[in-house]
Amino acid sequence: MGGEMYARITPYKMKPGSREAATAKMNELKAEILGLPGMQHFMSAMNEDGSGYIVATVTDKATSESNAERVKAIWANFAEFLEEMPVPQGFDVVAEWRP
Repeated sequence: MGGEMYARITPYKMKPGSREAATAKMNELKAEILGLPGMQHFMSAMNEDGSGYIVATVTDKATSESNAERVKAIWANFAEFLEEMPVPQGFDVVAEWRP
């Protein structure tokens, strides 16, 4: 991988009992999420208590930053399930391996 790849990692916490509904909502929004400019990989991981992380890799930092408003709009779909609005964090990808 070239040094251009950028990761947006977002910790989140869903309200108790909302994991199934939040997951269903995420699946409804799959095309919109994957349609974000520069999107290369999307993963959501969530524990039974509703805490989790989104890890999304995009082509570069500038593209990730230009997606910020669209990402906020997507998160707004989850407002009823979230304990608070998540704050995405950006990172340079230094390794992205697959067996």
